[in-house]
Amino acid sequence: MKTWQKKAVILGLGVFYTLAGINHFISPSFYIPLIPPVFPNPDFINVTAGIFEILLGLGVFFFPTRKFAAWGIVLMLLAFIPSHWYFLQIGSCIQDGLCVPAFIGWIRLLVIHPMLIYWAFWVSRQTGLS
Repeated sequence: MKTWQKKAVILGLGVFYTLAGINHFISPSFYIPLIPPVFPNPDFINVTAGIFEILLGLGVFFFPTRKFAAWGIVLMLLAFIPSHWYFLQIGSCIQDGLCVPAFIGWIRLLVIHPMLIYWAFWVSRQTGLS
């Protein structure tokens, strides 16, 4: 992969998580129903997730913080697995919200989520690019 392509992949990760974090504040009604009821205070969890996504996304842009931020994204994605599992348990459908066929929920958990984890892991290993 050429240097400019690597930089584009790194930039894409930072932009993706910064915008996703901002979206937690713009559309909390999308995220809050996805938080399993076993977790207390879903509003606080949503805000905290948004803050971490913004900070980690921005951290990817800067070489000194890139590795730490990318590993933070990996850990954050692992922490989101209960939400994906909960979404499957409730039939992949939130009333007045996200509603998809069950196989899409499985694809999200078993294909897309691991790809996102790998993306962040790959970025964490890019040490020669500033």
